Parts: sequence; C-alpha cells; structure tokens
Amino acid sequence: MNIKNLITVAFRALNNNKMRCFLTMLGIIIGVSSVIIMMAIGHGSKVGIKKQISEMGSNMVMIHPGNMKKGGVSQSASSMQVLKMKDYQDLKNESKYITAISPNVSANGQLVFGSNNHPSSLTGCNEDYLDIRQYKVESGQMFSQSDITTAAKVCVVGKTVVDKLFTNGEEPIGQTIRFGSIPFTIIGVLKSKGYNSMGQDQDDCVIAPYTTVQKRVLAITYLQGIVASAVSEQLTDKAVEQMRTILRRNHKITTTDEDLDDFEIRSQEELTSMMTSVTDTLTILLSCVAGISLIVGGIGIMNIMYVSVTERIREIGLRMSVGARSRDILSQFLVEAIILSVAGGMIGILFGVMICVLLMVATSWTIVIQLSSILISFGVCSVIGIFFGWYPAKRAANLDPIEAIRYE
Repeated sequence: MNIKNLITVAFRALNNNKMRCFLTMLGIIIGVSSVIIMMAIGHGSKVGIKKQISEMGSNMVMIHPGNMKKGGVSQSASSMQVLKMKDYQDLKNESKYITAISPNVSANGQLVFGSNNHPSSLTGCNEDYLDIRQYKVESGQMFSQSDITTAAKVCVVGKTVVDKLFTNGEEPIGQTIRFGSIPFTIIGVLKSKGYNSMGQDQDDCVIAPYTTVQKRVLAITYLQGIVASAVSEQLTDKAVEQMRTILRRNHKITTTDEDLDDFEIRSQEELTSMMTSVTDTLTILLSCVAGISLIVGGIGIMNIMYVSVTERIREIGLRMSVGARSRDILSQFLVEAIILSVAGGMIGILFGVMICVLLMVATSWTIVIQLSSILISFGVCSVIGIFFGWYPAKRAANLDPIEAIRYE
C-alpha cells in the first residue's frame, strides 16, 4: 500500500471519531503551546534584562575598594582610602580599552527646597559620567570642567527630584536646593530613564562635580570609586585586565592572588551573565514542566490507538485475509498516530503564537518567539506520534487473521 493510500485510509478512520480524535490531540495542543509560550517568555525576559542592564551603563566597568580588612578589623567600603586621584589619572591616560572614565564619590542626605524635602543621593563625578551611565540632559546643561576645577556648587537633577521638590510647577533650572546645609544651583534636568532591572529609580539622583562633593560635603581627598566605559562588550575583559594591572602597579601589590587586591573591579557583563544564567535555568525548568503535558498527550495517543485496534480487529482480519501484509497494517495504524500527533502539534503552535501575541498586546512583558522553539515542538510531536503509536500498531500487525475474523 503506497503512502497516499495509507494517508487516505487513516483520515477516513479518524474522521469516523472526530470528537475522540480532538480530545486525544488536546494533550499535544496544550503541551506544544505551553512549551512555545514558556520559551518565548523566558527568552523575552533575557532580552529585557540585557536591555535594562545596558541602559544602566554601556559596557560599564566599576572599581570599588576591596579587601575590607585592615589589621584584622573589617571596614566599610566608604572608609577605605585606597583609590586616589593618581589611580584615576593613570587609568585615563594608560588604558587603551576604555572610552570614558569618571571619579565617583557619593553621599546620602535630605534635599530641601522651600517647605519640600526629599531623601536622595548626591553623586560626584565628571562630564564623562553621563555617557557612561547613558544619561541625557533634557533641559539646561551639564556642568563643565571649570566647575570641577573650582568645586562649584552646581548640580544636575533627575525627574523624580524635580517632581518631589517642585510640586507647584516651578521651573527647576536656576533654582537653589540644599543638600543638608550645602546649597546647590540646578543647571540641568536629566531625561527620565525610569526603574532599572533591580528596581532602583534611576531618576532619583543629583549629580554634581566630584570636587564639590569631596571638599564641601564629605571633606575627603580620596575616591570612593571609579566608573568607566569599555570600548565594546567584546573588549570588556581586556579593559578589566588592563585596569587591574595599572591599579596593582600603583598600589604596589606583588602577590598573584587577586583575592588579596585592595580593590574590586566589576563589569556589567558579569551582571548580565549572572542574570541571564538564572533566566536560562528558569526557562529550562518551565519548559520541562510544560513538556510533561506532551508526554501525557503521547500516552493519550497510545491509549486511543489501543482502543482503535480493539474496535477494528475484524476489519484487520478481513484485510489480512485478502492479502494485506503485516507491515501494511503496521503502517496504517502508525500513520494514524502520527497524523494525530502532528495535527495536534500544528494547532498547538498556532495557539502558542496567538497567546504570545495577545500577551505582548495586553501586558508590558518582553516576549520573543523563537523559531527554534517551534521547530523543536514540531519535531517532538512527530517523535511522540511514532514512539507512542508504534506499540499499538505492532499489536495490530501481529494479529492472527483467522482469530481476528472470529473476534466478536
């Protein structure tokens, strides 16, 4: 019997029990659509996390004090005086793999304007900080190098600060706010960036010259940190290694054990790798859970094929008595099982894609439908049809024609 006749006979047999066929396919439909949805949500989450992390700073590299023990006593990072202006200058002049670099000092305190106040953080940096953190000035201007040289009491503020302090709609540019007891004149307002992937409000910030924060707010001469931007993601590791070499030389560290360094270098690439690793694990876990319904659907196909064989024993006997071979009977029932599985898989793919589209429209989730998930689901359906359809089909092929004709 050729393949065309097998498919025709299979469709005719399945058409006689439409509802039973649909219920049999339902497990496959749910399984396939679930796998596609879970993988789309998982991959979308990974893309969304990468995008949000990149918005925090393009290829950002952060340097902070490390090895917080001195004389056996643990110290806070803010009190460690290991990063100096010489470190910043040498990194700026010698590192070939960075495009921007800025000193970093910060303080937390209360912002006051008139009768309004708001707790926030004050960040001291230079002009490169906006490029590193991908901030843009929406109105006004960024402070200049002369402001840094003179330790001018000027600042640039985020949208959240404006909303909290200027509740009557005042124009913030040119207004003077106080950070503790220190007055700062607002010369610019940053474009809103919203919340990052860690839930931090990126608009709740005040940015001032680092010299101003050092001298007038903190009364320190050292740096609390240094931030830089690597040339590209691919060169981030090289940038980190070169910066480590320069700092180890400056700090006269001769040991090869990096755990004993008095500084720490962290890159956005490390954070991205960690977050995507967690997302990948969750995606695999959810896909495996969704894939269980595919196995359940396969068991349903096997069950229905057993029922179909039992109901058609006399038909099988008659076919064999007029010359049908065992392999013809095997092929007939195997094709029926594959049709059930593949048809269920195609409907499942359609439902999965439709639900993903609806979720994208109805929610703010980042959902990315991958062609690989569709192909994998379709391939699994075909394998399930063959695997779970083989045994019932083999049972039908092994029937004795005389006994089958006598079957009641």
